[in-house]
Amino acid sequence: MAKKDYYELLGVSKNATDEELKKAYRKLAKKYHPDANPDNKQEAEAKFKEVNEAYETLSNPEKRRMYDQFGPDGPQGFGGSNPGGGYYSYSSSGFDGFSDFGDLGDIFSSFFGGGFSSSSRRNDNGPKKGADLRSSIDITFQEAYTGVEKEITISRDETCKTCNGSGAKPGTTVETCSACKGTGQIRQTQNTILGTMQTTRTCSNCNGTGKVIKEPCLDCRGKGTVRKSARIKVKIPAGIDDNQTIVLRGEGEPGSKGGPKGDLYITIRLRKNNIFTRKGDNVFCEIPITFTQATLGAELEIPTILGETVKYTIPEGTQHGTKFTIRNQGFKNVNGNYQGDLIFTVLVQVPKRLSKEQRDILMQLAKTMNEQPPVKKRGLFG
Repeated sequence: MAKKDYYELLGVSKNATDEELKKAYRKLAKKYHPDANPDNKQEAEAKFKEVNEAYETLSNPEKRRMYDQFGPDGPQGFGGSNPGGGYYSYSSSGFDGFSDFGDLGDIFSSFFGGGFSSSSRRNDNGPKKGADLRSSIDITFQEAYTGVEKEITISRDETCKTCNGSGAKPGTTVETCSACKGTGQIRQTQNTILGTMQTTRTCSNCNGTGKVIKEPCLDCRGKGTVRKSARIKVKIPAGIDDNQTIVLRGEGEPGSKGGPKGDLYITIRLRKNNIFTRKGDNVFCEIPITFTQATLGAELEIPTILGETVKYTIPEGTQHGTKFTIRNQGFKNVNGNYQGDLIFTVLVQVPKRLSKEQRDILMQLAKTMNEQPPVKKRGLFG
């Protein structure tokens, strides 16, 4: 099923500012929150997920740029897939998982009481998505035209195979912190002249993790991950342009506490070509022709990106700088079924040196055309 347009879902234009996006999102989130629709919770929750997915994408500058390039179903992987299920998680006390999305928690705390205080909204001991990684690939003009599969090498953390990511030495277990009972926080209650006050601080015994490793794994030293080089195959679609980005979901750093892996963002860098230039899906080149070809017309052989040639007949009297178009010889559009064109410009070359015979012929031609033939002069003053 085709994804709905995110801008249309939020009711904003494609040039909407961050403030306009947030304002539209606040309005729709309040309207479709399941707690506000007790008689139609299932339909409201589905609508809320769509609105939330749209705002999560468009409020992120990088994700918004890629969405504008590829749309929701493009190679960058939009479409609402979220391995961790974070921003879709609904419970009777509210929506969980908003700490990863900036001000989403603050937006909801202004609508619904309970479940969004600073202590309950931030769950440091819950699953966390791994960090995203970035890389780049250089490709040729021809590879961008046909599409290509490349292999890159990146350095990233991977789950330690010795301890399976627990951080504990094989044969031992990770224990729950006795000081904070696994919460990662120590709560203290004090009686003051203003009444009873409760403060919360990070547990120093477990550094806020809620777990204690008494015997760390010797390979990862208790981290649960080890640094390794990974070789990854990347399928680059035909028609991709310079500085466009491909996203490989789940190829980033590993998550923690059972959270999903991060993503790998790969920026494409298109090498320059000696013959062709590109603008959008169209390809441009310059073709030199002779004076007689321009005058009498001629059948030319025009080079294409793949090294082949296409025959094209120019009419007589063709002027210097005239542009001609060969349909469907440009780049395929990465989001559509259409293809760009090959546009070439003719450059009429005037001979610099002529034989006496050639000069006489041109002078006779000039006379028949009522033109003044060139006259040689030895100097400016005769």
